[in-house]
Amino acid sequence: YGRLRGVCRGGSSRKECAMTLLGRFDVEGEATGVALALQQPLSFWGGVDAESGRIIDPSQLALGVCLAQKILVMPSGRGSSSSSSVLAETIRRGTGPRAIVMASPDPIITAGSMVARSLYGIVCPVVVLYKAEDLPADGDCVSITVAPDGAALLTVDPLRE
Repeated sequence: YGRLRGVCRGGSSRKECAMTLLGRFDVEGEATGVALALQQPLSFWGGVDAESGRIIDPSQLALGVCLAQKILVMPSGRGSSSSSSVLAETIRRGTGPRAIVMASPDPIITAGSMVARSLYGIVCPVVVLYKAEDLPADGDCVSITVAPDGAALLTVDPLRE
């Protein structure tokens, strides 16, 4: 897992380079959107309002930000097993993220996405990159596709929408 290639425009810093990253799917699927990058793990149980999709955990810097249609990026999930049911409900309502990208696998996040796929037929891919330094930054444009070998292929472009 890691970086496959980078294309830089006018510089070589991380902020100027489009990257292709290779990860592992915990829940396979494709998605494109703008990254909402959290610095700390998020618990959907008590941390997200399923009706609005807004982050309600006061310990989060992104308090009040809506997850809907975003690629949620975070180090890992956090906490209660009930988070899986809240995640599935946000996906069902259309208030949840388009996909979730993490540095560490989280069985509760994976379960929530799998339940949404099974019960509602809605796919929210879950990708693990394993390297925190490879996680997309807030506002990056992210496209997640399935590589021929089944791996998760992420194209991350720091150019903002």
